[in-house]
Amino acid sequence: MRIALIVGLFPPKWLGGTEIAAYNIAKYLAKEGNEVYVITLSDEVFPKREKLDNFFIQRVNLKKIRFIGPIFQWVCMFFEIKEIDPDIIHIQDISAAIPGLLSKIFLKKPYVIWGQGSDVYFPARFTKFISKTVLHNSSTVIALNENMKREMNRICKKDDIIILPNGIELENFKDIYPREQQNIIKKTIIFVGGLKPIKGIDYLIKAMKIITEKSPDTNLLIVGDGTERKKLETLVRELNLQNSISFAGKVTNEQIPKYMAQADVFVLPSLSEGFGIVVVEAMASGLPIVTTNVRGLPELVKNGENGFIAKPKDPKDLAEKIMLILENKDLRETIAKTNIIKAREYTWDHIVDELITVYNSILQKSQISF
Repeated sequence: MRIALIVGLFPPKWLGGTEIAAYNIAKYLAKEGNEVYVITLSDEVFPKREKLDNFFIQRVNLKKIRFIGPIFQWVCMFFEIKEIDPDIIHIQDISAAIPGLLSKIFLKKPYVIWGQGSDVYFPARFTKFISKTVLHNSSTVIALNENMKREMNRICKKDDIIILPNGIELENFKDIYPREQQNIIKKTIIFVGGLKPIKGIDYLIKAMKIITEKSPDTNLLIVGDGTERKKLETLVRELNLQNSISFAGKVTNEQIPKYMAQADVFVLPSLSEGFGIVVVEAMASGLPIVTTNVRGLPELVKNGENGFIAKPKDPKDLAEKIMLILENKDLRETIAKTNIIKAREYTWDHIVDELITVYNSILQKSQISF
C-alpha cells in the first residue's frame, strides 16, 4: 500500500507529541512493507528529500507570508501528493488537512484524519474554521480516546469515528536498571513534559510543600523545559524547596526511561490533556501514576488500580494521592506489575496493525483491495 502522511512539523527538530507519533506511524507502516511518504514543512538544516527508517520524507518550502504563505504550502503539498499517487492519505492533526481535502476533490483520493489533542480541544482560529468541512469529507476520523471522540462529534457528526491511542516503543523501557540497583535513598516523584501553564506544574510544586512537611526525605524531579521554567524555579525558592525539587531540563526521548527508573511515582497534574502518552511511558516503567480528572486522563488511570486521580488545581488533593502511594510499598509494587502489563496494549506494532485495518476497510469500500 502506498501512503502519504501529512504533518506540519516533523522530527528530528520538532519533538512534540504529534510529531513523534507521526514518525512512529511512518516507521511502523514501513516496517509492515508499506510504501510511506511523509510530506511536511521544510527546514533549511535538512534536505528536501530523504529516506529514513525505510520511509521517505518530502519537505515543502515554509513561506512565512501572512495569508499567502499557508496557501502556497497547501498547494505544494497537494502537488507532492499528486506526484506520489498514494492509495490513501493520512492527515496527522486537523490543521494539516487542507491538502487532503484538495486531493479528495481533484484526485479522488480518500483521506483519514487522526486528531491529536490541541487541534480538537484548543484549535487555532483557522483550524476551528475548517474543522467541520475537513472532518465531514474525510473517509474516517480517528480519536485518541472517548473524550476526544465526543468532542469531534460536537464539531461534526460522524458515524465512523474510531478510537485509536498513540503508542510507545516498549523495547526502550527494557534493560533499564531498576531503582533498587541505583542506590537511590530518598523517595522520588517525577514529572516529565513541557514546562507550560497547561501542565499545572505549579500545583505539583505547592503539593510538594505539603508532602515534605510529612515526609522530608522526598524529592521531586522535573524533567523537561519550557516557557514556565523561570517562574517555577522562582516558586521553588519562595517555598524554600530548593533541596527537595530539581530541574533536569530538556532530555531526549531515549533518555526518558532512565529518568523514569529513578522514581517511585509519576505525577501529571495537567489542567487539560488529550491523551498523555507520557502516562503510558510511566506505565511501561512500572510506575504508579497520579494525575488529574481532565479530558482523557481518567480513561488511562483508574483509582486504586494503576494509580490515583486528583482534582485539578488542588495541591492538597494532589499531595494526598501521592502520599497514598509513597507510604504503601505493597500498593506501589502491585500497581507497578499492573502498569507493566497494561502498557503492552499501547505498542506501536499493535496500534499500526489496527491502523492498517482501517486503511484496508476504506479501500475495500472503494472496491480496492491489497
